[in-house]
Amino acid sequence: MTRFFPRSLPGQIALLVAVALFVAQAINFGLLVRERQNSRFAQVIVPTVTRLIDAAERLGTPINPRPDTPAAADRRDGRDGRDGRRQARGRVDFVPANPIPVELARRADIERDLRRGLTDGGVQVGQVIAVVRPIDGSRPLLKRMDPARADRFRRLGAELMIAVELPGRGWLSLSSAWPRSERALIWQLLAQTLILYIVVLLPVLWAGHRIARPLRKLAAAARAFHPGEDADPLEESGPSDVRAVIAAYNALSKRVTAMLDEKDRMLGAIGHDLRTPLAALRVRIESVEDDEDRARMADTIDEMNHTLDDILSLARLGRPSEPPTDVDLSALIDAVVEDFRDLDQDVTFEEAPRLRMHLRPALMRRAVRNLIENAVKYGGATEVRLRSDDRNVRIEVCDRGPGIPPEKLEKVFDPFTRLEESRNRETGGAGLGLALARAIVRDSSGEISLANRDGGGLVATITLPRS
Repeated sequence: MTRFFPRSLPGQIALLVAVALFVAQAINFGLLVRERQNSRFAQVIVPTVTRLIDAAERLGTPINPRPDTPAAADRRDGRDGRDGRRQARGRVDFVPANPIPVELARRADIERDLRRGLTDGGVQVGQVIAVVRPIDGSRPLLKRMDPARADRFRRLGAELMIAVELPGRGWLSLSSAWPRSERALIWQLLAQTLILYIVVLLPVLWAGHRIARPLRKLAAAARAFHPGEDADPLEESGPSDVRAVIAAYNALSKRVTAMLDEKDRMLGAIGHDLRTPLAALRVRIESVEDDEDRARMADTIDEMNHTLDDILSLARLGRPSEPPTDVDLSALIDAVVEDFRDLDQDVTFEEAPRLRMHLRPALMRRAVRNLIENAVKYGGATEVRLRSDDRNVRIEVCDRGPGIPPEKLEKVFDPFTRLEESRNRETGGAGLGLALARAIVRDSSGEISLANRDGGGLVATITLPRS
């Protein structure tokens, strides 16, 4: 059901207004129908009850119900048997049996109103039968009527037939016009609702679109925001509240860029301040006579330099100085693997077709190198594969090392996290390689994951979307 619910702001506003209008029109329709029913009761039921009560009171002597009596003949002619005056349509006849065909559908609401009215008038009645049926235009009675009245009778559309039982005496029978106003009322309300939808919904849709357009631009600008880029401020448009949000976003983007500029200056100063004494130490250790001590000191300084480079690279990754460019990913991976082969490392790369990707080559080369370093360090022989399909490109680095416990497959991506608890560079480094690799891959809108292999070992997969 929710998939049919509009997701856009104009669509939701329009749906809300449409539902509100529909509910209001439904309430209005109910009130109008009840008013029409009350009006019809006053115009039709009340006079009918009055005539029935009057007829019941005037039945002091029996009326011959047989159709061959002179009185019956006079009534068929539309004349009263007593004074010869023409009676109006809606006169009351006295008949011995129920004159209404049993196959006609009865109206319980009209029967209830008639019974209540007759009871209030002091008339004791038995059965009360009321039916409403369409008017037959070919009836002889309509031909004997005044043409204007007959036409009005036809336009009303229906005839009310009533039969009231007087227990032990007979039946009072009455027919009168019955206005069928519900159909006209329905069409009237439908037209009114359509007009309201046109008059109200079109401005609402326009207003919603006017509000949503700058919000969509704001969302696109937020998604495309990269700190450090000299992007123009977003144009402030739309209602005042939306303009205030856009202005706040512009100010926020400036503050973020300023903070990152300050961070870069601070990192540059830290890097300079740390590398200077490390370089001085590197010079001083040359005066150490013991070769073993000198080698250990040099390794320690190299480890500190390497850790410092990783920390600075990870901290500056949000604002890389290298612009994205089109590169052959297969050639990039092959070049990294060749570097390890030159160091006599057992690293193989399956030949793969040329695959052009838009990314930062130096950073991606570093991410792949970090994964291969880990694989070589823990698993020895390493296999590198490049796979692609219509949507993604996968770089797989596989080894046959000890693997990683399943509960720690995600934790090892945290900075300074090592499975080997010692701080020996030979057995694990500073714990920044995987964190840096993930940051680089995510900067390229990709993802990196680890999984244990069947038969032992680990596979690290870099997944990049195809541009």
